[in-house]
Amino acid sequence: MNDYRALRTFLMAAEKRNFAQVARELDMTPAAVTRAIAALENELGVQLFVRTTRQVSLTTDGAIYAAQIKPAMEALENARTDLMNTHKADHGRLRISAPTWFGQQALPPILAGFKGLYPKISFEISLADGLVNIIDDDYDLAIRISAAPSDKFTIWRKISMVRRILVAAPGSRFTEMKHPSELTPDDCLAYSGESRRENWVLSDGSGSANISAGRAFSANSGEVLASMAADGVGVAMLPKFHVAEYLRTGRLVHILKNWSPPDLWLTLYYPPYQSLPPRIASFSKFFEQQVPAFMTAMD
Repeated sequence: MNDYRALRTFLMAAEKRNFAQVARELDMTPAAVTRAIAALENELGVQLFVRTTRQVSLTTDGAIYAAQIKPAMEALENARTDLMNTHKADHGRLRISAPTWFGQQALPPILAGFKGLYPKISFEISLADGLVNIIDDDYDLAIRISAAPSDKFTIWRKISMVRRILVAAPGSRFTEMKHPSELTPDDCLAYSGESRRENWVLSDGSGSANISAGRAFSANSGEVLASMAADGVGVAMLPKFHVAEYLRTGRLVHILKNWSPPDLWLTLYYPPYQSLPPRIASFSKFFEQQVPAFMTAMD
């Protein structure tokens, strides 16, 4: 018998004070329980139980030993249970990183739907704009909206393309522009995780234009950029679903409609698993099924 099982048998015997009952609960014979306790006593060099024909009781040494090892055994049992649940599709914890706006708008109904199917799975959601280090920060997966992945140390799953558009406040001078060359670097509000400039590449199908954005303003929040654009500060280049409500209410309008930037990718990123744990694979599949409805509603 291994040490873990011997100690588990001892603790149950210390609680039940009945070897026969311990044997039934651990699917052992009473003789096997007696041998396990005797072997532990022999190893420790102390008597743990006083045995009579009617009952079993702990010695002083036995009571002290039981009190000392019980917390450690409970921790081991919890770790064992958590590890086993990690490899079940309907148990365990999911630690997910997502962009702030997408996490606020799209994730709640997706998480609620998944929770309805898998009520024993718990979630820890972290919202942040910009890329996270999925390995160092110990995430199970990250939802990203970015250019095509180039990270060689993670694995990823493409969910959908994300269309971006140029937007500005209605009635602003930007709405009259016919060509990107009319935009200056000061006009263009850049998305940057480190408050740096951004290079916009726009195409109308037959030609392209490059614009340096962010000389006057940059932010690592799409919501800040959308709000600044709506206030007439400049032009923002953002995913269409991000500004759908602004467009619907007339706070922003789509400008230079014939000119488009490259699409972004909505992807799921994972640490370098050899194979996805079942709970992560289940969520990924559900997420992929639910996202098209959100994208359609926001388009």
